[in-house]
Amino acid sequence: MNDYLLGLYEKATPLEISWEERFTAAKKAGFDFLEISIDESNERLSRLEWTQKERDDVLLRSKKIGLPIRTICLSGHRKYPLGSTDVKIQEKSLEIMSKAVDLACDLGVRIIQLAGYDVYYQESTSETKEIFTKNLQKAVLIAAKKGVLLGLETMENDFINTVEKAMYFVNKIDSPYLNIYPDTGNIQNAVDCLPKDVLQGKGKIIAAHLKETVEGVFRDMMFGDGRVDFIEAISTYRSIGVRIFLAEFWYKGEEDWEARLKYANDFFRDKFDKVITIEGAHI
Repeated sequence: MNDYLLGLYEKATPLEISWEERFTAAKKAGFDFLEISIDESNERLSRLEWTQKERDDVLLRSKKIGLPIRTICLSGHRKYPLGSTDVKIQEKSLEIMSKAVDLACDLGVRIIQLAGYDVYYQESTSETKEIFTKNLQKAVLIAAKKGVLLGLETMENDFINTVEKAMYFVNKIDSPYLNIYPDTGNIQNAVDCLPKDVLQGKGKIIAAHLKETVEGVFRDMMFGDGRVDFIEAISTYRSIGVRIFLAEFWYKGEEDWEARLKYANDFFRDKFDKVITIEGAHI
């Protein structure tokens, strides 16, 4: 049995398939869990309004197939940012946070990944950073009440694109319920030395997205087509105790999408096997 978990990002599967089909495809490809998305689209934001019956049904499908939901990627704050100067949008952002925490509890999710934006569709300023910090503190208290961990994601813009920058907010708020859930590809495009940046989050990184990138390109790439050294990245994360990983890629209408799931799983299992072999040689 592996000493780590490798999850699949929900958006690697077609939106229109059923939950049972999604869980089945992920399990068939070899993944250990599913990360679901609550993004800014009406389709996925509406999941926060699921009835108890709808929540129970998704959980039932998960248990039937034997593939749990372990994490939620909460990027709906792009549209309703915590750092907005509009008070009504701030209120909406905290409402989204509260409902996401409740959904996590109902689905058995332990970790919510938060997008590391103060604002997305407006200019970032010292004011938006201050408002973000204030509302992030409120978001952390909402999660703390229900025992759900929040992990700041390192993004593709300058606000929080490194672990070092995420640690500023983690240290400032100083709560066991605020940690870091980094995006490896985004870090790769932001720093000269990925391990050096990742190691600054020692003790505060609770999971890691494994995503492929090249300079200036942050998404929609298949693993092996970019420049991320995944063996180096996985080795670094594991050296500081990280054991939950997520293969992040997107379905873009490919007919062979299930084969792509299998490719991604096989790609990373090979990388983990190599890293674990190296670790064993050093014992």
